[in-house]
Amino acid sequence: MTKAVKKQALGRGLSALLKDPENDIKSAEDKNADKVVGNIIELDIESIEINPFQPRTNFNEETLQELAKSIKELGVIQPITVRKLDFNKFQLISGERRLRASKLIGLQTVPAYIRLANDNESLVMALVENIQRHDLDPIEVAISYQRLIEEINLTQEELSERVGKKRSTITNYLRLLRLDPIIQTGMRDGFISMGHGRALINIENQDIQSDIYHKVVTQNLSVRETEALVKNYQDSLKPKTAKPAKGNSFDIKEDEKKAFANYFGTKVDVKVAGNGKGKITIPFHSEEDFNRILKLINS
Repeated sequence: MTKAVKKQALGRGLSALLKDPENDIKSAEDKNADKVVGNIIELDIESIEINPFQPRTNFNEETLQELAKSIKELGVIQPITVRKLDFNKFQLISGERRLRASKLIGLQTVPAYIRLANDNESLVMALVENIQRHDLDPIEVAISYQRLIEEINLTQEELSERVGKKRSTITNYLRLLRLDPIIQTGMRDGFISMGHGRALINIENQDIQSDIYHKVVTQNLSVRETEALVKNYQDSLKPKTAKPAKGNSFDIKEDEKKAFANYFGTKVDVKVAGNGKGKITIPFHSEEDFNRILKLINS
């Protein structure tokens, strides 16, 4: 108990230091910077602005109320992280749910870990920290990956190293952003899973995507059933193999072939096609042999 009180008092003491205009810390080299940067300090909630780089856009009201109840009973166990903007002004880097829940129960201050960061560093810290969370929906993760690639100019390989995820995993998330916006919303709202989305993305036509999505939701189809629907659609697009034309095909018996050979005195090739049409080939070996066969035909 004594340690907890001492730690809280220390945080409040540093908070007073931040409110002193003569101790306006703007860089790590400034006086008293070592007492503030990297430390946990009780900050006035009103001095903290929301991070515009926050990837999370959906906050479940029920779980937020549960968190607020927990904070009311136990306090903010894990401090939020902020960066110093100006004199007694801070911007949230991570912990928006904790900050929102604290506001719900009327807290005036919140424990915060202080950092100094430029816009790019703030964006990276906010996105990377949030990506590691387990409660982000797949579209929020995909948008975070896309922002890191586009705004920080990272390759997928560099992003893979930065967030500790396989490149194939990142690619699978980014592909979800090609889904119809309605389907993306359905995934964010929990109507379908990432597995459903990965199956649907294989259909380029967004109208067909939407049709299958509607069936998946209304019939509560599994991922495997969705994959089967997609496969059936893709198979329907493949060119049909032409079926052999029906005809009056028949077989030539061996004794019938021998009859030709005996009559012409040479091996005769007889072939019949599927439509009943065929070809008889009579070989000859010289002009004399040709005239002999011709005489037989004309006789």
